[in-house]
Amino acid sequence: MKVSETFLWGGATASFQAEGGYLEGGRGLSTHDYETDGSVENPRGITYRLPDGTVGRVKSSFFNPEDLPDGAEPCLLPDCYYPSHKAVDHYHHWKEDIALMAGMGFNVYRFSICWSRIFPTGEEEQPNEEGLKFYENMIDEMEKYGMEPLITIHHDELPIHLANKYDGWSSRHTIDCYVKYCRTLFERFGGRCRYWLTFNEINAVRGFVACGTHKCDNQTHYNAAHNMFLASALAVKLGHEMMPGSQFGAMYAASALYPATCKPEDVFRHMQKRRETYFFMDVMARGYYPSYTQDIFNRRGVTLETQPGDELILREGTLDFISFSYYRSNTISTETVSNVISGDPNPYLEMTPWGWPVDPVGLRYVLNEFYDRYQKPLFIVENGLGAVDQVEEDGTVQDDYRIAYLKDHLKEMMKAMNVDGVECLGYTMWGPMDLVSLSTGEMKKRYGFIYVDVDDKGNGTGKRIKKKSYGWMKEVIATGGESLWRD
Repeated sequence: MKVSETFLWGGATASFQAEGGYLEGGRGLSTHDYETDGSVENPRGITYRLPDGTVGRVKSSFFNPEDLPDGAEPCLLPDCYYPSHKAVDHYHHWKEDIALMAGMGFNVYRFSICWSRIFPTGEEEQPNEEGLKFYENMIDEMEKYGMEPLITIHHDELPIHLANKYDGWSSRHTIDCYVKYCRTLFERFGGRCRYWLTFNEINAVRGFVACGTHKCDNQTHYNAAHNMFLASALAVKLGHEMMPGSQFGAMYAASALYPATCKPEDVFRHMQKRRETYFFMDVMARGYYPSYTQDIFNRRGVTLETQPGDELILREGTLDFISFSYYRSNTISTETVSNVISGDPNPYLEMTPWGWPVDPVGLRYVLNEFYDRYQKPLFIVENGLGAVDQVEEDGTVQDDYRIAYLKDHLKEMMKAMNVDGVECLGYTMWGPMDLVSLSTGEMKKRYGFIYVDVDDKGNGTGKRIKKKSYGWMKEVIATGGESLWRD
């Protein structure tokens, strides 16, 4: 029971959760310089609260950078700390971080490019050379170690200028800006990068990215999603033309969905919920809106705004592979009140410290369901455990709970591949080193194989420390997964 030698083992990060350096290198301000999810109650009754002294949203009166006093930064509240502005300073530690990943045997690294680091407002005629050079240096370093880049073009953020002036993806103008941005990346990195993701967790698109400063009602949300579908399809077509042999996916927030009971009404509601979630994948993988779309739009009061030629664009830009994040499963009933990716708790499952159900078998379930549905290669681009890690007196981090979590999930992945016949290209764990949590703005919620000495308020040395899971994962990769089965 092992994977092939071509299997891609690695880790995944997002620029705004890892990089920092948000005012350096000619970078413009992005939507995630102004907001982090948090201080919200999820359907399980658990409230995610930002650490004391941090802010989840920059004061609305300063939402437009043009309204800021000269020289002021977006976070103007007294003594506040905004997590992503510093993050774990990957912007200055990228060489060290890549070397540590290579030391584990990674042959792929999924990272996102910050759009406003390339086009500070999104509307410049010429890109920011310093921003391009930063990512070029990273790719150079990865090549030294035989590590493939897996580039996320748009990871939940866009230049704040496009959100303010055009209301983000609810405007078709943003499509043109995105395609120009993609062309620039393909021209600069295309000959060296085979794998690309057009969007991150597109089924969970929300907030300023989708709707700018306007309320993101159903109508605006689905029109924004339609514009993102078009942008992705145009990028895929352009990428195939400019980079023969390139492979494109888009990333989805996946969870295994189970009916809460065998009551027929619950089973039917489960089917509806699956369609609401997989709708995004269906359009982008198949190249058209499925027949059930009208039922979703009718129930949500949506009239999609399309233009002549949209159908052809979608057909000509379908995805080459399906990539997704997997952290949990949910149950669905007629009583469920949820967003696109959430649901009710499962009484048979344990929870993480942050209230996420732990369901390794659900990963095998999702892999089989997606492969049955699309018959395209799959790529697990996020999976991991957020937990409280402690540095012991001897300087070690004994994260056996993370090892147990990953071991159970990786074994189910390998069962899907070796027993069920699912084609899976690779696995990139979230995240290889600790980074800022999107959902809570914390550093306390740690994911990495590598501990980063930064706390919730940005204090610390920034020192990188290998956790126990680092050596464990190194052996898993070296043996192609065989070590998972030894005991």
